[in-house]
Amino acid sequence: MPATPPTDFPDAPDATRRTRGRPRKTLDERDDGNRRQALLQAAAHLFRQQGFAGTSTRDIAAAAGMQAGSPFYHFENKQALLAGVMLEGMQRAVEHQRQALAQADAAGQVDARQRLRVLVRAHFDVLLGPQSDFVPVMLYEWRSLSAGQRAEVNRLRSAYEAAWLPVLQALHASGALRGDPGLARLLIFGALNWSAQWFDARGRATLDELTDTALTLFLRDAV
Repeated sequence: MPATPPTDFPDAPDATRRTRGRPRKTLDERDDGNRRQALLQAAAHLFRQQGFAGTSTRDIAAAAGMQAGSPFYHFENKQALLAGVMLEGMQRAVEHQRQALAQADAAGQVDARQRLRVLVRAHFDVLLGPQSDFVPVMLYEWRSLSAGQRAEVNRLRSAYEAAWLPVLQALHASGALRGDPGLARLLIFGALNWSAQWFDARGRATLDELTDTALTLFLRDAV
């Protein structure tokens, strides 16, 4: 696969048609009625279900209740829409994690074990909870981004992951975590992220039960 995938939409109108047709909207006009968010939500769902290569912009526009050319007012091409989905997913993840930790602080949950549980549970929310298509798309369509787009998403991912290392270091210092905290973080994310492949919300485990089970795997005497 090339380092920078082709950026043309397979169903894009040509430059001449765009020039002679309706002018591009201003930023305020583009966000009227949350149309951009509707496109991102539809794209995230279809990219997750059908894959990036298997999804056309016509599919996305139809799922969002828009005309086939509407995505071009918001995103330059399909690859830019994919990057938008991943950035939206990481922004949501960062904010959800921030709120979860703030609530834990307010409740006096400052113990490292408690904070790891908060982090794991919040991570399951963004992977498996309502409207959770965004981050799984990032996990499985990463190579479809350009190097510049990956760098932009990585800045948010680094901010998200930064909250984990101090907690794991504290657990290691207490003896609750035996392995190296840096390696443990990578292994924990690998295990948690794989749940997007097999978890069924209609199954026997809730996200709370999934969190409790995960902690028994990562920590000594976790429960």
